[in-house]
Formats: sequence, C-alpha cells, structure tokens
Amino acid sequence: MSQVENEPSFHASVNLMVDRAIAVMDLEPGVATAIKTCNAVLQVQFPVKIRGKIEVFTGWRAVHSNHRLPVKGGIRFAPYADQDEVEALASLMTFKCAIVDVPFGGSKGALMIDPARYERDEMQQITRRFTLELVRKGFLGPSTNVPAPDVGTGPREMAWIADTYKHLHPEDINYVACVTGKPVHHGGINGRVEATGRGVQYAIREFFRHAEDVSTAGLTPGLEGKRIIVQGLGNVGYHAAKFLSEEDGAKIIAVIERDGALLQDDGIDIENLRQHMIEHRTVKDFPGARFVEDGKRVLEEDCDILVPAALEAQVTLENAPRIQAKLIVEAANGPLTFGADEILNRKGTVIIPDAYANAGGVTVSYFEWIRNISHIRFGRMQRRHDEQRGAELARMIEQVSCNRVGDEQKDSISRGADELDLVRSGLDDTMRLAYQEIRETLQGDDRIRDLRTAAYVSSIRKIARSYLDVGVY
Repeated sequence: MSQVENEPSFHASVNLMVDRAIAVMDLEPGVATAIKTCNAVLQVQFPVKIRGKIEVFTGWRAVHSNHRLPVKGGIRFAPYADQDEVEALASLMTFKCAIVDVPFGGSKGALMIDPARYERDEMQQITRRFTLELVRKGFLGPSTNVPAPDVGTGPREMAWIADTYKHLHPEDINYVACVTGKPVHHGGINGRVEATGRGVQYAIREFFRHAEDVSTAGLTPGLEGKRIIVQGLGNVGYHAAKFLSEEDGAKIIAVIERDGALLQDDGIDIENLRQHMIEHRTVKDFPGARFVEDGKRVLEEDCDILVPAALEAQVTLENAPRIQAKLIVEAANGPLTFGADEILNRKGTVIIPDAYANAGGVTVSYFEWIRNISHIRFGRMQRRHDEQRGAELARMIEQVSCNRVGDEQKDSISRGADELDLVRSGLDDTMRLAYQEIRETLQGDDRIRDLRTAAYVSSIRKIARSYLDVGVY
C-alpha cells in the first residue's frame, strides 16, 4: 500500500513499536538487532502466458526469523503488494507466534496481482507457477516454510499450492503440511476459515473478563449491548461481527466497506448484510440502514468498540484525534500507524494490538499443521470413548437420583467432542492464556504503559531466550 503522508512506512512503523518495547527491556543491543533483522527476502519474477500474451508477475517471500521451524505466514494476492509490506508482515508473524506460544518463526509472502482481472483457470496457472518458484528456491516446505491464506487468497489457492508441491516432491509423506488453510477434504481442518474472526471474539471476551481493564477503557461490564463498528466485512470482519452479535449480544452499529459504510443504531444483521453483498457486490441499498459514501469517516463515529478488520494504516495521524471508540481491537494487520498509536495512547484509548488479536489464524494453522504431520484427525481416537463414558455417567445419575435424565440433557452429557469443538477449545485456551500473560507483563513493569508494548515485551523475551539458549548470539 502507499505510504501515509508524514508517517513512516508500514515496516518502519512496526520497527518503531518494537523499539518502544526494547527500550523498557534489559536486552543486549546485539540480540535486539538480531531479533529485528529480516533473515531473508526472495523476490521472483516469472512469465505466464495469459490469453495468448506473456505477462510477467512479481512475487516475494520474506523470512523474518527462523529461530523456530517451520516459519509461518500467509500469502496475499494484491495489486498494491510490495517488499516493504511483506517484510513488515513477516516481522509481525514472528512476534505473533511468540505471543500465543505457537512454535513457528515468522514469514510472509505476496504476489502483485489483481485476482479480479483473471479467470479461475488463469489464477490456477499463475498460482502453480508462483509455487514452483518458491519450492525451487527453498521457500516452501512442510518442515521449513509453510504459507497460509491472506488477502486475496483462500482454501482454493492453498489446495493448488499443496498439489503443486506434491508433484514436485512425491516422496514427501508430509506434503499436505506444506501449507495450511486448505479445504477440509484436502487436508484442512474444521474451524480454520473462521479462525481469525473467532480469535478476535475470544480476545474481546477475555478482555471483558477483567473488570479492571474494562474500567480502564471507560466501559461497563459485559459485551451485551456494546456498540461496535467493524471496518471490513471480509473473512475476518464477517466472522468477528457475526459471532459478537449472535453469540455475545453486541450491536454492530456500523459496517465500513470500500464502497461506503452502513449505520444502524439498533444493530445490523450481519448474515443478512453478507448475503446482500454477495448478491449485489455492494453495501448500498441494504434495507433499514443509512448509507454513508465516505466510509472511512465512520471510523470516527461514537461507539464502544472499534474493530478495524481491513488493511494497514486506516487510523493515522490525520484521523486519530477524532476517534471516539473507547476500545480498539486490531483485527487486521497494522490498521493503526505508529503515530496514531501514540496519539490514542495519550488520549487513554485502550488498544488490543494486532499481534495478539489477529493471532487466531496462525493458531488454528498450527493445529492444522499438527493434524497433517500426525496423519490423523483430532478426536478420532477418543470421541466414541468419551461418548460411552458420558452415557455411563448419565446412567449413574439416574440410578443415584432415581429420576430419569431428559433426552436433551443425556445427549449433552454423552456427546463426544468433534474436531471443530476441539479446535475452538484450543483457540479459546490459547487466546485466554496469551492475554493473561500480556496483562501480567503490563502490570509487572511501571515502564510499560499499554497492551501493545506489553505484548511485544512478552514475545521478545521468548525469542531472545530462544536465541541465547541455542547459541545463535
């Protein structure tokens, strides 16, 4: 994306946030430099014959840190992609994985392309050609570098990548683990598509479990009735908004999209809006909501929680002073610039940072990778055993109480957890423990003033420990 005027680039902004954390740590300068350094960046340019003409495409894959292997990070297909953005996102992945204790290093990839310009078969041809370049250069493999979906990519592209790798390395029995975010019937895992949005929900839930934190943000207890503005109704924004409104009773009072925004004080029905967007390819003319053409201005509307789930640099030096949200949850990568972050911290706005809030995707990608490496779906060994134990428990309750347990209660007691249950449970546990660790870091050092700095301090400590323990430094 283009650089915001009078502000550092996305990559520089991430480094400034890291520097702010390093400044409150007793870290040797050499270790700090090693942690910030991007280990390797691959740029490839390759030709593909499209509609009788040769087109040359440019792509990147950056490895920020391989202190843990494999390195992990999505591949985005976007016309605005560039190397600075890829390096910044790879850096974020390193810290993100450390924050949620996922044993991966950080990587990221991108292809400069507008997917809307190409047919399905053309996209498959381009994706497979890009995969060939990555594999040949050693930047893709189940034990070294594992991509995942990102902006402009999804399960379809991941299936193409996995199949291409399989044909290049038919001897690798773990070939399906070379990428995550695949379709379930091609080695994917239930719950991966919703994972990042679900992780945002779990992060907000955990925040609201701590009364002191809620009070600091100037909010009242509980998510019920909280007014939320969501920017971006893509995969992350859609699932976060859907779960928060349908399961937690929050009101999505505004949705911001690229063609404008919708406002509705009583709350927008997210599923109906999603269907409207699929049918009409726009948020315009959605029944019962007020349309605002200048969607970005709606970021400044009064609300309890602002969830930017679109792209980088949406809240900047220019509009940060007018942001009214009491709590900002960064569902996208880098939606706040460094300057905006400084302004909002001075205002007392509480920010749940992207390196934590956005970590649901990589967490469930880890579960998928483990599933692929172990060659067995979660729950296969113990589900029926758990059901039998539950049924026996129900019978024991009936014998002791001399009362019949209702069919609904009996089904609930005897039901064994399936793969989706286990994935959601693991993600919930991961997000809870990570927030508690961030919170403890914040409270344990008077020099740390915000959750973002605390999150980076927590992750840098783990990475530095890894560097020192294995003798990298």
